[in-house]
Amino acid sequence: MLHWWTSASERKAADLLAARLAAEGVQWQDAAIPGGAGIGAGKVLKGRVLAGDPPEVTQIIGVAVAEWGEMGLLLELDNVAGADNWNKILFPTVQNLIQYRKHTMAAPLGIHRVNTLFYNRALFARLKLAPPRTWDEFEAVSRRLLAAGVQPLAQSSEAWQVATLFENLVLAESGPEFYRALFVRRSPAAAADPRTAHALQRLRTVKGWAAGQLAERPWAEVVRRFARGEAGMMIMGDWAKAELNEQGAALDRDYGCTGAPGSGQYHLYSVDTLSMFAGDYRHAQAQERMARLLLSPALQADFNLLKGSVPVRRDADPAHMDSCARASWSIFARGSALQAPSLVHRMAVDEASRDAIIAEIHRYFLDDRAPVAVAQRRLAALFRLFNITSQGIPGAQDPDRRR
Repeated sequence: MLHWWTSASERKAADLLAARLAAEGVQWQDAAIPGGAGIGAGKVLKGRVLAGDPPEVTQIIGVAVAEWGEMGLLLELDNVAGADNWNKILFPTVQNLIQYRKHTMAAPLGIHRVNTLFYNRALFARLKLAPPRTWDEFEAVSRRLLAAGVQPLAQSSEAWQVATLFENLVLAESGPEFYRALFVRRSPAAAADPRTAHALQRLRTVKGWAAGQLAERPWAEVVRRFARGEAGMMIMGDWAKAELNEQGAALDRDYGCTGAPGSGQYHLYSVDTLSMFAGDYRHAQAQERMARLLLSPALQADFNLLKGSVPVRRDADPAHMDSCARASWSIFARGSALQAPSLVHRMAVDEASRDAIIAEIHRYFLDDRAPVAVAQRRLAALFRLFNITSQGIPGAQDPDRRR
């Protein structure tokens, strides 16, 4: 089992899966690869496949499911999906993500909300602050925190974390439809749009609220700094909630969780999925047994509680979720009009496009002298190139059309 769940909370979630599988007679041989956003694991997976040694099960998510499906290497899970009515129990967006040419190519585990704001409840209570709902409110809160001697925002300069902040800003600035034009359809006109300029300008402003404490820290270290009270706020996916719990911080007691400023009514999503390599089909029975278990109501509830995510099942009971998860699940359940696929977490575009866009955003973020207009032109040029070269790549266009 090749995956990138290596933080303390992620290990607990992975260990739960291993224990439940063992009870079903399936042995989990762990191959965890460190690296935020699965960058290292993706490289290892490609290397193993080229060497003729693919794992039986691997974490493949988003557009990459279709890319691997096109190669004909993945086990089709149609028998399990059909027998267990996945098309009825899964949210439509999740069902679409695991399909390639009407075949089920992955088993979904949970849904993360990437546009999440965490705030220190004790600090906010002492300073009589409310969690910011807009970016203007965010800046007002940041000024108050800074005046009190507190770093306003915990943030890393690591490329994928910077790009995660930027995709939050784009969603807040424009809403899901424009977000898709920019990051899914990769429209050069959207890159040149004033809304993209505003998001780039705000990225530079928000960078300043890290109060000179920027460094290329792994995401789990950013969470630890927030848990220690070294910053008043943090913008990160809800996987941080599980890691905060590992640090002894309790939701609604020590920290609060709400939608990132300007995007409270939207859901910037990433979906965890596992795919199985077919090989010579010797392991097909065990792989199908695993897929069936992953969608069981009990495992869905228990795994997502440990992971910080929410179930992929439409019949999950939000009354059994914490306040953060309940908000995430309820907004996602309202449908695709309020959903936006995370660029950083492979939901929006193919791997090569994703990496190039993240690199361009990171370049702009690090260079305070780089003009916004130049960054827009560079993005537009990338988009024109992508749209020429990706015509034959499965899943490289709007994922809503992959089926």
